[in-house]
Amino acid sequence: MFIVQNYSLAILCCFITMLCWGSWANTQKLVTGKWRYELFYWDYVIGILLFSLIAAFTLGSWGSFGRSFLPDFRQASWAGIGSAFLGGIIFNLANILLTAAIAIAGMSVAFPVGIGIALILGVVINYMGVQKGDPLLLFAGVLFVMLAIILNAIAYKKAAISSSRASTKGILLSIAAGVLMSFFYRFIAASMDLNNFVQPEPFKMTPYTAFVVFAVGILASNFIFNTVMMKRPLEGPSLSYKTYFSGKLSLHLVGVLGGAIWGIGNLLNLLAAGKAGPAVSYGLGQGATLVAAVWGVLIWKEFKNAQGKVTGLLAGMFACFIVGLILIIISGA
Repeated sequence: MFIVQNYSLAILCCFITMLCWGSWANTQKLVTGKWRYELFYWDYVIGILLFSLIAAFTLGSWGSFGRSFLPDFRQASWAGIGSAFLGGIIFNLANILLTAAIAIAGMSVAFPVGIGIALILGVVINYMGVQKGDPLLLFAGVLFVMLAIILNAIAYKKAAISSSRASTKGILLSIAAGVLMSFFYRFIAASMDLNNFVQPEPFKMTPYTAFVVFAVGILASNFIFNTVMMKRPLEGPSLSYKTYFSGKLSLHLVGVLGGAIWGIGNLLNLLAAGKAGPAVSYGLGQGATLVAAVWGVLIWKEFKNAQGKVTGLLAGMFACFIVGLILIIISGA
């Protein structure tokens, strides 16, 4: 299977993760007004699972390193499978809330607040699990990210007030999503042998196998979580599965593409965790907040009516995010 064998390549993978995790929500924005986010989310989940299977049977099965997908799955312990599956359930609930927050408040708010919180708590949780990296630099970077989140929240409130759209629902959903999101990665990491992907410990899984189990957990839990969201939506009338199956193929494909984009980032992040450590790998991947904020501010013009003071707050947010991410990178070198 393909594995990451040095720290430089691991950092490159984390940057690609950052781009993927910060960009998948553009597919949701593309169908906004045509396709409710609850319906989009079904295709997004299917896209994650499809990509995980394709990756497992190709990159995860070719070559002489490590165990290929099917033998690896057969030897995995039930504890490891359960851990990755639980990670998928936790991620799914968090991501549904994040998707709702994007629909209500936009990418430039939902990501910096929600994923920023996930970055802060997730780095702490993953560092406690595997203490890899300089803690002083690592947590200094986290503090700068925290400051960026605060600046973004202030900017959002000011912009909302100035445009008569003041609402705390978007921020509250983002916070709830961020807290939940901080826990999922640790469960996937616990199912893998992070010290040796070439000859993994017996009963542990490779990143490819763990990703497939994780994706199955997402899909299985979606029959509960997203069904509830469809029947009792946060905004708008309730939806039926008939509406989903009557949707245009082009709308379904956009959602599947969004899931595949997220999946690429997730797989590369899991592969990078072996060399960078889960705290650094996860922390850099969740730098997606910066990418999403750039999309939201510059491309989707989510703050187009904002006044000068709001623009200054956004500039400060970007600066703090950049400093924080640099410190996180240095911490693991």
